[in-house]
Amino acid sequence: MRILLADDDPQLVRALRITLGAHGYDVVTAADGAAAIAAAASEHPDVIVLDLGMPRLDGVAVIEAVRGWSDIPIIVVSGRTGSADKVTALDAGADDYVTKPFQIDELLARLRALARRTGGAASVPLVRFADVEIDRAAKTVTRAGERVHLTPTEWRMLDFLARSPGALVTRHDLLKELWGTEQVSDTGYLRLYVSQLRKKLEADPAHPAHLLTEAGMGYRLVAS
Repeated sequence: MRILLADDDPQLVRALRITLGAHGYDVVTAADGAAAIAAAASEHPDVIVLDLGMPRLDGVAVIEAVRGWSDIPIIVVSGRTGSADKVTALDAGADDYVTKPFQIDELLARLRALARRTGGAASVPLVRFADVEIDRAAKTVTRAGERVHLTPTEWRMLDFLARSPGALVTRHDLLKELWGTEQVSDTGYLRLYVSQLRKKLEADPAHPAHLLTEAGMGYRLVAS
């Protein structure tokens, strides 16, 4: 499992990097908020361990930025003990909050708990196929360098498929994501939106190479 450790305390970072590495974790680090956001996008961590009081951008701003495109689990590790700080971080999208100083066994236990809940899967922020680039962080799509206009529903469908390139997404899950209920029945809406996406993104919409239909099951985005 890869951990992004974002903290501006070099001694703590060094100690945690050694300890977590000894327990089999692959650790990458960032010393400020802006670097943390960049590393979250480029390093594809499975978990982010994040301090709140960092230079350039504070931890809450980092959480809000990452949550714009990813469900990567985030554990806040902070010296701020006030309940208001905890509530703010959790409301921004953090999954857990550990107060400094802490025992390493506690952090390890929380990492294991998050891994069990998420399966260790991290979202992919940038997906490319053929001449198409999907930037989930910026919520933009370009083709051959030109911006592609998508309707809100088209974007939500494409973004949902792009969360796990290559994986099957069932019709049931797509319907629930797009219309927020398990009771919505597919009366051709999914086929319509997939057809529209193919016209905008596939070289040959009649013979798609990337936005694929799995008969009787759902759809798959192949990024290769």
